[in-house]
Amino acid sequence: MADDWVAVSRAIDERLRELGLQQRELADRSHVSLATVREIHRHTVERRRSPRTLQALSIALGWPPAYLDAVLQSHEPVIAPDRTEVMSTDLAELRGEMREVIELLRAIRIDLEAVIKHVRPDR
Repeated sequence: MADDWVAVSRAIDERLRELGLQQRELADRSHVSLATVREIHRHTVERRRSPRTLQALSIALGWPPAYLDAVLQSHEPVIAPDRTEVMSTDLAELRGEMREVIELLRAIRIDLEAVIKHVRPDR
């Protein structure tokens, strides 16, 4: 199957709009020359590119490194779960665990106070 540079161009265009980025910012973030970013984004020059170029662009756009290569090869790109969503879930779990720890510490404190009162009645 032939490389689909039009799909790559569309994917980059949509993502730039989603992120509110310009070509210059993408070039800066990816360390890919502005000329190369323009050629790929606007699909003005179709030629083989280094795999590192598509990886760098993918990462700069917040995608996994192989994302644009999958688009190029007409494969369905795989995206990991949104990191913010994962972190939010992890944070909620940590909050629950912290509540349990706090409750255990309170119970231990109450028990310790009772033991101290029993051992040292003058306190």
